[in-house]
Amino acid sequence: MNESGLYSILGSSRDSKLLCIQRFVRLFAYGASTLILALYLSNLGVTDARIGLFMSMTLWGDVIISFVLTLFADGLGRRRILMLGAVLMSASGLVFTFSGNYWVLVAASIFGVISPSGSEIGPFKAIEESTLSQLSSPDTRSDIFAWYILLGNAGTAFGMITCGWLVEWLQSLDTWTATHAHRFVFGVYAFLGIVKFILAMMLSDKCEPESPTQEYQKVTELDNIEIESLLSSSDDNDDSPHHPAPLQTSKPLPPIPKKKRSILPSISPTSRSILLKLSILFSFDSFASGIATASWITYFFTTNFSLPEGTLGTLFFTTSIIAALSNLVASSISKRIGLLKTMVFTHLPSAIFLALIPLPTTVFPAMTFLVLRACTQNMDQVPRQAFLAAAVLPAERTAVMGVVNVVKTLSQSGGPIVTGWLAGMQKFWIAFLVAGALKAAYDLAMLKMFLGFRSREEVEGERQRNEAAA
Repeated sequence: MNESGLYSILGSSRDSKLLCIQRFVRLFAYGASTLILALYLSNLGVTDARIGLFMSMTLWGDVIISFVLTLFADGLGRRRILMLGAVLMSASGLVFTFSGNYWVLVAASIFGVISPSGSEIGPFKAIEESTLSQLSSPDTRSDIFAWYILLGNAGTAFGMITCGWLVEWLQSLDTWTATHAHRFVFGVYAFLGIVKFILAMMLSDKCEPESPTQEYQKVTELDNIEIESLLSSSDDNDDSPHHPAPLQTSKPLPPIPKKKRSILPSISPTSRSILLKLSILFSFDSFASGIATASWITYFFTTNFSLPEGTLGTLFFTTSIIAALSNLVASSISKRIGLLKTMVFTHLPSAIFLALIPLPTTVFPAMTFLVLRACTQNMDQVPRQAFLAAAVLPAERTAVMGVVNVVKTLSQSGGPIVTGWLAGMQKFWIAFLVAGALKAAYDLAMLKMFLGFRSREEVEGERQRNEAAA
């Protein structure tokens, strides 16, 4: 129980639990829409190349929306940004429900929130991770992140299997076509956006960053207490029989002129250096992820092996559940060998299995490689987020994680165009090989650049232990 981090999540705050529930709901919607997105566009008569362009433009729009919203999240209020993102998510679902025009759908995906990969998109992830880091202690943070990611993967899994069998059942009805069934799923997507909006409204003020004014008031109160203590000590040591009038120690200190709070964050030079290195490395991994998004993989299995939606949903439900459970194992491993080694040694096998998926000519071996990939596919997420949270200052986390997510999304956006171009030339298999090679290169470069790196929290913890031992 303790190794799984269950006690940590059960003992966490109400806000932490709400954030995890929000992620489940959101990823449920993403999983459902991802399973049918490429198929829906194909049924509308969109070519493979334009499907790839659609996915890339969706990610480009997400770069702009996520960057702006996460950049100003701490200044404008985290809960407000989360609610705004939920509104955009619901609006996109409604447009996909009632429109079949390619460019209208492109506009809805650019200015709204639609996930072509089944993974995170929009401003939610960076804000939620920053808030979870603030609400949790360093000892429990990796466990909280593990359950946060696990619930997200579980949401994707249940979204995919629910969508797959729902679409297959709707198509069995006399008056329902595949397009009608797909649009019904997008209607459910819009409804889940409303659910997420309600959950964001339930968050408390503890999710917001502490203002500089509050911090100054705390310091001022401590200073007053120390001054009063010193004056009181001086009076006790006075041997004179004459007792002068008491000093006015309660007089408030002159206030520091208030500086207008900026909604723009500041990042220290050390954190900027770390951010630059990580952004370069994450860009390679994300570009590879864009080449082999979940939407493209589902499209590959449908076109190459003619899998129906129900079977397809069951397959990806299995892989998502395996990936979700692997996060708990990753949290336990990271406590033994460290965050960085866990990131690399668990992610590298998944890159190899990804490259092997298109090689078999029958469906069963290809499904086997997909399942084997899922066993370690997401095991790097928990230690990666804990590593990033520990590497920068608490006040920088929202901005840094927002920048990282923007860089990853921007890099990922180039991948679908490449895959669409290759699929149009009947060279789909090359996309998997390139994606696997890039991910393996990312793992090895990550190990080389950050092996031996110590976070601020680790350095501070060692200093405190040394002082206690002395």
